[in-house]
Amino acid sequence: MRLVIVTGLSGSGKSIALASLSDAGYYSIDNLPVFLLERFTDQLVEDPNPLYEWSATGLDARIQPESLRQIPAIVLGIRNRGIDCKVLFLDASDEVLIRRFNETRRPHPLTNERANLAQTIAREREILGPIRAIADLVIDTSRSNLHQLRAMIRNKLLMPHQAGISVFLQSFGFKYGIPQDADFVFDVRCLPNPYWVSELRALSGKDQAVIDYLDATGQASRLLEHLGDYLRTYIPCFQREGVSYLTIAIGCTGGQHRSVYVAERLADALKPVAKDISIFHRELGS
Repeated sequence: MRLVIVTGLSGSGKSIALASLSDAGYYSIDNLPVFLLERFTDQLVEDPNPLYEWSATGLDARIQPESLRQIPAIVLGIRNRGIDCKVLFLDASDEVLIRRFNETRRPHPLTNERANLAQTIAREREILGPIRAIADLVIDTSRSNLHQLRAMIRNKLLMPHQAGISVFLQSFGFKYGIPQDADFVFDVRCLPNPYWVSELRALSGKDQAVIDYLDATGQASRLLEHLGDYLRTYIPCFQREGVSYLTIAIGCTGGQHRSVYVAERLADALKPVAKDISIFHRELGS
């Protein structure tokens, strides 16, 4: 029996996340009042119904702050009753949230005459702080489109629930910002940069010419050996502590060559310690 609580900043993609879970077979309820959340879980325990075996509910800042402060204790109580309860928190930068509201011309749900949009978003962050602090999974959607967010939900929450740990490898460019939802961040800007080779500039780390170039340096092989040894050693430690998924971010300057190459190679190196591995190249959009 599993319950996923979907929450986060308005405009960060909560509706998309909840819809993705619903499409995957979760019984989904949006904006369930906190007191009904407790009654719903009572029903799950007292009268199990296959329809509700996998359930998801959305919570947001429209709920009274007093009720939101109760969520950590409620989640603990749900878990103590034998329900696999996960909290998914969606976030995005203030700049992106402001742009999304301006583009859609929809009012923020906490809008009032005494505060502008930036102030309202800051207030919402403060209100949701207690829930973010207990989140099992935080996803930053600042640079994700609808399809990419659905893919992340699928990779991190919808994989078969079998023994083992899921690994999500993400390449990125430092000049566009570090992924906020990463458990590990590795900097591979120490490797020779194919960008400065004219015939490689337009290619990516998935192209054979770039792969051959980095393979030939020897430096890339040593870095991969060290990263692989480190992660193969410590990923099982996280699994023993009950962690079911890890996000590993690999960054270079632009996120096109070196980080893509390393992420692809690490996927093969980590197969012995992960039940499933998925890769997302943020700057390539794939």
